[in-house]
Amino acid sequence: MSGVTDPIADMLTRIRNAVAVRHLSVIIPASKIKVSIARLLKEEGFVRDFEVLRGQPQRILRIHLSYTDRRESAIKGLRRVSSPGLRVYVGKGDIPRAFGGIGVAILSTSQGVLSAQEAWRLHVGGELLCNIW
Repeated sequence: MSGVTDPIADMLTRIRNAVAVRHLSVIIPASKIKVSIARLLKEEGFVRDFEVLRGQPQRILRIHLSYTDRRESAIKGLRRVSSPGLRVYVGKGDIPRAFGGIGVAILSTSQGVLSAQEAWRLHVGGELLCNIW
């Protein structure tokens, strides 16, 4: 089994693919940062719910995707910004608005994984992980 070099990009790709074929949920190998991202996605209304399940050899994160009555996904797009080969850091004054304010930028800060709005409110910068709209 080959290792994944960018687990967050893998998570976003799995969600993007599941949304494209209208799956109700998607299964992802769990980690602390992925669970934090899933928590933010739930708080912002992009996913219905998530759960961490026991699996072998590691825990599994199941994300339940959210759709409207007309079977349109709450997630229109996901984009990885920072990557292992090119980290993107933003200061507290340079926090971007994702997709003109419609979307959410997710940052990894000293206070944990936060939305751009929370990071701005707490006056902290950090690594810009991804944008979701």
